[in-house]
Amino acid sequence: MGFIKQKLVNNVVVLTLFSAIFFITACDNSSSKADNQTKKEISMGVSPGPYNDLFNDAVKPILESEGYKVKLVNFPHLLESDVALSEGSIDLTVAQHTAYMDVFNSQRKANLKPVVHVPSVPAAIFSNKFTSIENVFPGAKIGIPQDASNAARSYNLLEKAGWIKLKPNTNPIIVGKNDIAENIAGVNIVEMDSANIPRVLNELDFAVIPGSIVYSANIDSKKALLSETIIPDLEIMVVVNEGNENSQWAKDIKRIYQSQQFKDYMQTHNQNGYWVMPQE
Repeated sequence: MGFIKQKLVNNVVVLTLFSAIFFITACDNSSSKADNQTKKEISMGVSPGPYNDLFNDAVKPILESEGYKVKLVNFPHLLESDVALSEGSIDLTVAQHTAYMDVFNSQRKANLKPVVHVPSVPAAIFSNKFTSIENVFPGAKIGIPQDASNAARSYNLLEKAGWIKLKPNTNPIIVGKNDIAENIAGVNIVEMDSANIPRVLNELDFAVIPGSIVYSANIDSKKALLSETIIPDLEIMVVVNEGNENSQWAKDIKRIYQSQQFKDYMQTHNQNGYWVMPQE
């Protein structure tokens, strides 16, 4: 009987210790989650492009005036910053549209969420040889980005230019070369790394260059021969990891982007129409 009694006592002690550890852990997790919702220090993943600079110039100062501290963490590409975001190493990015985010979530089994749509820079047709899209000719070499989302935007833009005709009911987000119903202008479309297009622009007759590449390559946006029509799924967004989309700091970022103060800034700094404002 003494052995059994002692064993029961030991089991009670173990259960009590386990319950205490579980309670402390649960409290710590709950406290950590609560702190993350209301924290005043946030980290942003930064990759080269105009959207991060716009945040830094027009949004960050307002956040800091409201008591926030914003840490900028540099990444060579958006992909790396999205990985860090999904792992919780950073809090937000401002460099991708819905189509890109959806592909990342699907391929990486991630749960990134949008917070607010922000001003975007359209892709456009450029040329160092010609001054009008009317100068196109059969066999003209057209460089476009090879990544899926920017390639789709390019094919839509080439249709807007009247150079190609896409198949009816084609999804504009995933359209590709196989969706061309007719090559009206008889152009030679070459897909390539978008970052390399500015370097070989002299070897091309025309090229579709994404807005972020136009910015990083210091190309004069006024030289664009034709710009794309940006649909909502291609508008740049503030993106966070699931669970943070309703945090106080995310709500404050959204409020600032939609504030009159931000709109006044854009009116002053967008007189050449470089930025396309999001649809409201």
